[in-house]
Amino acid sequence: MTKMTDMKIVKTLLLKAQPGHVWRFLTEPDRLAEWFHRGGGPMAPGGDYTLLTNSLGKEGEKICWGKVITLDPPHRLVHSFTHQGLQGVETTVSWTLTSVEGGTVLTLIHEGWSKVPNDAFGVAASHDVGWDEHFIRLRRVTE
Repeated sequence: MTKMTDMKIVKTLLLKAQPGHVWRFLTEPDRLAEWFHRGGGPMAPGGDYTLLTNSLGKEGEKICWGKVITLDPPHRLVHSFTHQGLQGVETTVSWTLTSVEGGTVLTLIHEGWSKVPNDAFGVAASHDVGWDEHFIRLRRVTE
């Protein structure tokens, strides 16, 4: 049995777009809004970031936030990630963009679930489903 300390969400997408184009959808506020949540402003290394809800009646409310750990355009982005449902627990999301003939291999690793105090597996599983739902839109907007 795998321990919670070892558990992470790993997703790999093959996108028919070059890394520079995909990068914009991970870091630019208006592009983020097309598939995930609108960014609250530009990302900067070591800086805070926020994502704002797109939900009707709640537009502009802070939904996710964290700190940018690594910003190496258009190859690697690492940031902490939390929201109210995580009750103050900060997880880590790493994005790696690799240029290949015909497009980009985008890899997401979302980890830190062992810090979740109650039902860590269930919380991670719901985020796993959430990433899948968002990635359907990411594929559509980048290609």
